[in-house]
Amino acid sequence: MGAAEEIAEFAALLRELKQRSGLSYEALAKRAHMSTSTLHRYCRGDGVPADYAVVSRMARLCGATPEELVELHRRWVLADAARERGRRAVAPAPGAGVAPVSPASEGAPSVPVRVTASVEEPSPRPRRRHWPLIAAAVALVVTVATALTLNRDDGDPSAHGTVPGRATAAPLTVSTRTYGWDDPQCEGKYLVDRPPAEVAPPVMGQDLPGWVKAHRAVAADEQRVALTVQGTGDEAVVIESMHVGVADSGPPPAWNAYLGSSGCGGGVQTRSFDTDLDAPHPVLSPKAGQRGFPYKVSRTDPEVLYITAHADTHDVHWYVDLQWNSAGRQGTIRINDHGEAFRTSGSRGRPVYEFLVGGTHWYRDA
Repeated sequence: MGAAEEIAEFAALLRELKQRSGLSYEALAKRAHMSTSTLHRYCRGDGVPADYAVVSRMARLCGATPEELVELHRRWVLADAARERGRRAVAPAPGAGVAPVSPASEGAPSVPVRVTASVEEPSPRPRRRHWPLIAAAVALVVTVATALTLNRDDGDPSAHGTVPGRATAAPLTVSTRTYGWDDPQCEGKYLVDRPPAEVAPPVMGQDLPGWVKAHRAVAADEQRVALTVQGTGDEAVVIESMHVGVADSGPPPAWNAYLGSSGCGGGVQTRSFDTDLDAPHPVLSPKAGQRGFPYKVSRTDPEVLYITAHADTHDVHWYVDLQWNSAGRQGTIRINDHGEAFRTSGSRGRPVYEFLVGGTHWYRDA
């Protein structure tokens, strides 16, 4: 299935839900907190929401069933991936001086390393003065080439346990949402090293990561991370297991705790796991009634894995290692918060503040 078809299928289900709800475009857009023109674009297939929280809010307003929510999420994953492929296809081709560095253990997108050489006007100075610059450039090239060689994956299955991972692209991608609540109005709790007067009102959905970054906030007590795992080809990739690793652990910071927006609805049935970060060796445990690993993914059959991490007495920096297997190849992908460790901290005994709906300031709750 091509990109256009994947986006069209997503838009078709959105239209079906909208028509069944009996709401006009204007009424649904107003309730979903978006413009009417934006809603029209999504339903026509002229655009794909960048955040699933927007899709979830629209679907719930239309009365989608749990099964429809699951199917809508699957179609959104495929449509979003198709949109990203289209964006990359129109991007300028990398120049001759770019050496792509693949997303190895840190789970971050590949970043090109560009070596540029400045062009100098002729100078009467002796040419030997340029040798230090030439030597430095050669040393840099050798260093980059050596790093890429050491990270090379020759497909040897016996090397799958090595972290960091290899430079060869894994046959799957992992997209991370650090605050992956099913409902964008779900309550969150965050530690912030600021007095209430210097903390902005809480936000929802796709605006939350920006709020967290601006306040250098830390998820308090629990954090729900959503991992969308999708194969890059039609061949199935087996997700054999996932393991939680702790990069650092210490006492919780003596900061104020702030409650996010409240009013959670029912959740979508998903692959959900819990982990206790206070434990000496945290493990992932499937939630009640759900089976554990292995799972299979491909380009057309992604999986969404939710991890709810709990912390009570520690401030924990953590990550997840995902082990995969496909066509005789094996590997490990390290998943984190866009290049940095996830961070979840207990907040026991800290002052708690809440911002009432329609209010103008934070008030002390506990």
